[in-house]
Amino acid sequence: MIRFNSILAAIAAVAIAGAGVHPASAQAPDTIAQIKQRGKLLAGVKFDTPPFGFLNEKNEPVGFDLDIVKKVAERIGVPVEFVKVTSPTRIPLLVSGNVDLSAASMTHTQERDKTIDFSITYYTGAQSLIVPKASTIKSLKDLAGKQVSVQQGTTLEKNIAAAAPGAKIVAFKDYNSAWLALVQGRVDALTGSLNILQGFAKDNKDYVILPDRFSVEPFGIGVRQGDSSLRDAVNFALQDMWKSGEYAELYKKWFGAEPDVPLEVWP
Repeated sequence: MIRFNSILAAIAAVAIAGAGVHPASAQAPDTIAQIKQRGKLLAGVKFDTPPFGFLNEKNEPVGFDLDIVKKVAERIGVPVEFVKVTSPTRIPLLVSGNVDLSAASMTHTQERDKTIDFSITYYTGAQSLIVPKASTIKSLKDLAGKQVSVQQGTTLEKNIAAAAPGAKIVAFKDYNSAWLALVQGRVDALTGSLNILQGFAKDNKDYVILPDRFSVEPFGIGVRQGDSSLRDAVNFALQDMWKSGEYAELYKKWFGAEPDVPLEVWP
């Protein structure tokens, strides 16, 4: 009987594989139903990364990522509650179930894809450097022996190490800490995604962003592994926003320009 049961289990596994369904994903919880039953979407966002997610003068969380998530929640039919995450915590808090999704200026990488699933790319950025205007640093090649602050636990940290092997990389827990280190003169430069650096430079005219661009950063919204219902809801919301023009409006609101990379839209 044990052997017969084993054979039946093997046949079932083959049948599932033949149907293109992974056993784990077939048993994935219906997150959309859980969200509706709870009455709100729990979204992990950053509070320290302008213009994607930060606290305004009223100490309220705002930003491009937050506005995107609001649109997703509207389409699900519930309000959204924002939960503060950082680069080191955005995936653990998602995997543990503390948030339903993570919209936290997160680059979609193969390594991260082993742990969570991602939406389509909703923003494509590039990594750059910001320095004081009086700095002698004019490009990547001038970083040898210089100290460069970066947010820890990000692709940015790996990228700058590869692009400027002679630099001394100083990692901080969040963007604000990395920026403060530059303002206080404890480092010579700060590296990060271009639009995030533009957010810091906007009200700090004594700093300049260098022209070097040394990475491509495709941002995706993270969901738990196998959570196809929520991933589809996010993807369809993003695509609807692109077709309706809502995406372009939000992009111009936060970046002051038209989006130059179109979203992937399925028929």
